Amino acid sequence: MLTFINKSMVLCICPNPSIDCYAELEHLVLGSANRIQSLQEYPGGKGTHVALALAEMKVDVTLFGFWAGSSGHWISEACKKRNVAIKGPKITGSNRKCYTFRSKDRDLNATELMEPGPSIKQADWMLFIEQLEKNIELSDMVSLSGSWPKGTPENAAYQVAEICRKKGKRLFLDCSGIQLRNALESKFHTLHLNEHESEEIFGSSSIDVAFEKLRGIVDYVALTQGKKGLYLAYPKGKIHALKSLDRTISTVGSGDCLTAGLIYAVLKNKEPEEIARYGAAFGAANCITEDLGMLRKEHIVEFLPQTILKPIA
Repeated sequence: MLTFINKSMVLCICPNPSIDCYAELEHLVLGSANRIQSLQEYPGGKGTHVALALAEMKVDVTLFGFWAGSSGHWISEACKKRNVAIKGPKITGSNRKCYTFRSKDRDLNATELMEPGPSIKQADWMLFIEQLEKNIELSDMVSLSGSWPKGTPENAAYQVAEICRKKGKRLFLDCSGIQLRNALESKFHTLHLNEHESEEIFGSSSIDVAFEKLRGIVDYVALTQGKKGLYLAYPKGKIHALKSLDRTISTVGSGDCLTAGLIYAVLKNKEPEEIARYGAAFGAANCITEDLGMLRKEHIVEFLPQTILKPIA
């Protein structure tokens, strides 16, 4: 039986929040006027999805980011309605919008367009770090997910990891590119990456290669391979977890919800096998909801016993 957490607090850092939009249209004709038939908007950004998934499971969670303009106000208010507390500096400019197009046109369906978001000044960054240190101090656990706005240092994720390390806080990291490369100069609890990110950083999508490269840097490596499921490695072993689905509505945010599942299981002091189970179940639950990047508690209850675990030799 699932037991929900009420006291532990997780700080979810989303440096580049967004408004995620479902845009419906028949076809897209380049060089011509195209009319969107309907538009649905949701609070977005990878860290936002993590926070919303944890809030759905009754975890006390705070979302920390740069908040800019009317878009930032809309995102933060939408999250507050879902029991997510909001922290972080307000800056000039406007938070971005990300569009996912849905169409009968195969070439267009699931195409994404992402705005850049605000540009960060030095004063914005200093205020961000100052406020972040205080909020990390008050947290039991920290997650950092997604991209950074223009103007932030290339070692921003590394700086966050170092703050968590020095304060003894467990950090769950999900980022890519130069931010990930620099973050690996620090040490933290869990790294979540997909097969493409693993290939880019380590030259291989193998969990064995990834964990060997990360030995001594992280406690857990969570490597996702889409429909093939989750591979979780830790010092004493490796596990594969898979929840098969008969239908999928949208995979947007499924990796973020998977991160939330890992965090949730660690909060509940679960063994590694169950951490993998929760991660896979959370990721799958996101795929069958209409709302972008969100999951439902009842689906988690249903999916946990259906998630298949297999130890890896």
